[in-house]
Amino acid sequence: MNHAIARNVPRPFGWLMTASLVLAAFFAASAAQARPAPDSFADLVDGLLPVVVNISTSQVVERGRGNEEFEEFFREFFERRGGGGGEQPQRRRQNSLGSGFIIDSTGYIVTNHHVVAEADQITVRLHDDREYEAELVGSDEKTDLALLKVTPGEGESLAATRWGDSEVPRIGDWVIAIGNPFGLGGTVTAGIISARQRDINSGPYDDFIQTDAAINRGNSGGPMFNLDGEVIGINSAIFSPSGGSIGIGFAIPSNLARNIIDQLREGGTVRRGWLGVRIQTVTDELAEGMRLDEARGALVASVTEDGPAERAGIQQGDVILEFDNREVPDMRKLPRMVAETPIGKAVGVVVWRKGERLTVQVDLGELDDVALAAASATVGPSDSETGNIGDLGLSLSKITPALRERFELDDKTNGVIITDVDETGTGAEKGLRQGDVIVEVDQEEVASPSDVADRVAKAKDEGYRVVTLLVYRQGDFQWVAVRIEKS
Repeated sequence: MNHAIARNVPRPFGWLMTASLVLAAFFAASAAQARPAPDSFADLVDGLLPVVVNISTSQVVERGRGNEEFEEFFREFFERRGGGGGEQPQRRRQNSLGSGFIIDSTGYIVTNHHVVAEADQITVRLHDDREYEAELVGSDEKTDLALLKVTPGEGESLAATRWGDSEVPRIGDWVIAIGNPFGLGGTVTAGIISARQRDINSGPYDDFIQTDAAINRGNSGGPMFNLDGEVIGINSAIFSPSGGSIGIGFAIPSNLARNIIDQLREGGTVRRGWLGVRIQTVTDELAEGMRLDEARGALVASVTEDGPAERAGIQQGDVILEFDNREVPDMRKLPRMVAETPIGKAVGVVVWRKGERLTVQVDLGELDDVALAAASATVGPSDSETGNIGDLGLSLSKITPALRERFELDDKTNGVIITDVDETGTGAEKGLRQGDVIVEVDQEEVASPSDVADRVAKAKDEGYRVVTLLVYRQGDFQWVAVRIEKS
């Protein structure tokens, strides 16, 4: 009887039974491989607390004009209460709190740059309440990291932690944060890694680990540990409309931090590689216009004159696909790759140029904070003065002296200027406007409206739906992918 029933089970239902059994076996195997949560973190934390320090800083600041109304209110309040007025001091001492951790028993301590920036005095307090005056060895604003040094007394010993590999932990793995939130030193919280590679627009090398472990004001500079007791991150920022933890915290990965800290320890400053390009994201439309198989790499919007990239032959419009034998998946990754590469190293760079992969050798320079000069394009002569490109919804003109004066263009700016934009056209969809200068179309220089029309017609004849425009606007170059309207 049972055998007959089993044979007559409808096939879809039987398939679902089989699939569910397979899935059950898969999840059972996955659960067996996953690292279980500990019953308690207590044993681990006992060994970690001594390496975490509380940091307090003070500095003398001038009373800014922004506080004048606030101070005037209190001056009037005290005068009404009979407290008298008098001249208010123009300087005051400001205190702040943060966290840090010891990386060497000789007294080297890691924290955030913003914890100790502009401090006149830095005091470090250990878990056992010992206090030391700290010296700032060096700091790096771009990555928000700083290195301190304290000098233990004779016979004193300091516990030190060890770095972990921040590339190993996965989303969902347990982490522990220890710090000094709101001055409550030695506070321990636990959570998981919520996400990786977060860009929160705090600096050029953002690559944060996101966690739901509670992080509050004062936790800045404190360590994020894995379950092996290794530092895999430095707690640095939170997202919080209220000012308190809502379960969205960000930590600097240890692999990025360790390189910076090593440089600070060696020489007190950080030196970074410099390529000499300005880049932008490769969108799906730009990829189609560049004839790339998918949106990837970093698109070169401009090349610094006499910089490493220009000397190596990298050109405006190239898409950088690989750097030093590492794939460049998107624009955000390239600045960090370059910054981490030794200055003067000969690096192979793979670029996509007009439908072909090319490899160039670049000798990296050193990054400084001087504004980078944008490369200027040169174009040849052409006869046509004005024209209308209906496929893009743009009215164009050669750059005449009158237009150069009207749109405040310098003598070095060349190309074709947009004089009018059809609000219903595809150019308007991409934000093109009067005064923009089209320098290239599909990586070919243009000098007249007819040049632009020829490039658009060629793209249509070859079956492409998009053209890429190199647009110059108020000192900056940008690539824009514009859809060709169908006739």
